[in-house]
Order: sequence, then structure tokens, then C-alpha cells
Amino acid sequence: MPIGLAVSGANTHDKRLVEETLSSVPIAGPDPDQVDQHLCLDKGYDYEDVRETVAEYGYTAHIPRKGEEPSQRRKLPGYRARRWVVERTHSWMNRFRRLLIRWEKKADNYAAMLQLACAFIAYSASGVLG
Repeated sequence: MPIGLAVSGANTHDKRLVEETLSSVPIAGPDPDQVDQHLCLDKGYDYEDVRETVAEYGYTAHIPRKGEEPSQRRKLPGYRARRWVVERTHSWMNRFRRLLIRWEKKADNYAAMLQLACAFIAYSASGVLG
């Protein structure tokens, strides 16, 4: 389920949008002192400033190091990668033709369509539609 979004050009590096995306989350999460909040990112976010930004927002970052082999990572008992959640959400958003190919020239119009799609996905996932 989408929790926050940021709109930028395709040539913008992902690390530049971390703070904007985290600050766009409309609902405050639980107290970090009581519940651990984890954020899984891929190797494209393996920068110290990204790790600091994620920590400022109260998340525990799970970012694989560049050049690190998967077998070298330490295994946490009972932990499973949840990358499929992100891929599933992207798939749901691609079902909206207007988002699949960006026709809007203004970023505000595209952001509005993204928010509408996220609202529809959240509403559908809530089970209200039946």
C-alpha cells in the first residue's frame, strides 16, 4: 500500500528524493521508542547521507552495501525480504493508463493523478468495496 510519493524527472537520482518522499507521508507512524520502523531500500540508496536522513525520520535502514555479495550478508532469523510489496504496488499503479505513460506536462497534475491512484489502491485494499 503506498504511503508517500514524490514526483521528479526520470533523470533524477533516487537518493535525492528520499527526504521528500519520507516527508510526504500523510499519517504519522507509531512512536519510534515503542515500535521499530524498518525501511528496506536497494543498493542505489547506499550513501551515508541517505542513511542519516532515514534515521532522522525514525526508521531502521536496511540497505545492502555496494559490492557486497548476498551470501556475505548476515542472516536474521525469521526475516524475509519484502521487496515484492514494492513491486506489487508498482504493478497496481501501472494499471492506471494515465500513470503508465505520463501525458501531463505539469508535475502538479501528475502528482494529483498519483494521489488519486494511491487513494483508490488504499480504498480497494481496505476491503470496503467487497
